[in-house]
Amino acid sequence: MKAIKDNKAYTVNTAEEAKTYKAQGFDIYDDNGKIKEHGLGKTVSLEKYEALEKENAKLKAELKKLKSDQKE
Repeated sequence: MKAIKDNKAYTVNTAEEAKTYKAQGFDIYDDNGKIKEHGLGKTVSLEKYEALEKENAKLKAELKKLKSDQKE
């Protein structure tokens, strides 16, 4: 496993080490490079949050319309 944050990467040998790195904000990746766990304390910018919120509302409205069309 690897713990990666910014330009730092550390090899992780135990689950306890992974837990420690995660608490420090490092993302934990498996040996294949896929993310296993996200580090704690991360934030999302307001612009990105608002864009996702808008997309979510649009998708919910589309889903509601599709469900009502299916009932008819």
